[in-house]
Amino acid sequence: MDASVTPIPDKPGLSLAQTTDFFYPLVDDPYMQGRIACANVVSDLYAMGVVNCHNMLMLLAVSKDMTDKERDVVIPLIMKGFQDTAREAGCLVTGGQTVMNPWVTIGGVASTVCDEGDIILPEGARPGDVLLLTKALGTQISVNAHQWMEEEEGKLWSKIKGVTNEAEVKAAYRATTLSMSRLNYIGAKLMHKYGARACTDVTGFGILGHANNLAQNQILAVDFKIHSLPIMANMVKIAKACGNMFQLLQGYSAETSGGLFMAISEDGAKSYIEEIKKLEGEPAWIIGTVEEGNRSASIVENPTIIEVID
Repeated sequence: MDASVTPIPDKPGLSLAQTTDFFYPLVDDPYMQGRIACANVVSDLYAMGVVNCHNMLMLLAVSKDMTDKERDVVIPLIMKGFQDTAREAGCLVTGGQTVMNPWVTIGGVASTVCDEGDIILPEGARPGDVLLLTKALGTQISVNAHQWMEEEEGKLWSKIKGVTNEAEVKAAYRATTLSMSRLNYIGAKLMHKYGARACTDVTGFGILGHANNLAQNQILAVDFKIHSLPIMANMVKIAKACGNMFQLLQGYSAETSGGLFMAISEDGAKSYIEEIKKLEGEPAWIIGTVEEGNRSASIVENPTIIEVID
């Protein structure tokens, strides 16, 4: 499961749901990096249908190689981004740990006390359900392409500059930053409203890696068949120019603070997509089906590519 769920002794029906995560900075703006880190941590609760986060701890490593000025500018901005996003999630950062380290890292611990009705266990998919995704794929490619562009003379920029340009890379980078910093809070609330039966969020193992993990956890013997891949504009051609580096179309390109990937009834999915667009102004997509099978996931040959333009 995405989060640890531990029954509380002597409190029948109550459990502690908790998750932790941290990673290295991947965007230039320290404030947005703090936002992304917080959104990434709390997303694992949202993937379990847990909407209310009661407490956040911050895990922060400050690089010992920073100058005093760099530290005094960058670190407060990271912390502010993390704290502001925690407030959006309805909780406060009440503590944590800060250490010196060769590299900057940022993450945290999200905790909440909940009852059984607050949790959607990731195991109830049924044949006839559809698969729904709430954020576009391609974040890793977008962030890497932007880094290569800034290096200018690097070999990797030389690989892709024949198929893209600075304007496309910058546009994708902006869209990616906003996507990664957006909480899956509304998405988690709508999971309850429209009866999602199993969910995970898409992060480091890519869409197919997480789909496989979710399929293996189902009570019924079902298969997940992915027929469509919503991908940020221009990321497919950049991925192809890099050979097999990212495995985007194979479903294994890593994502950061990605969308919710869930099994839900077809009618529920249609209503979910309409309402999340109304509430957040953001799309979601039906990308596959749930069929009788052997608890596996796959992407069909020549899937439909949905180019997502911000």
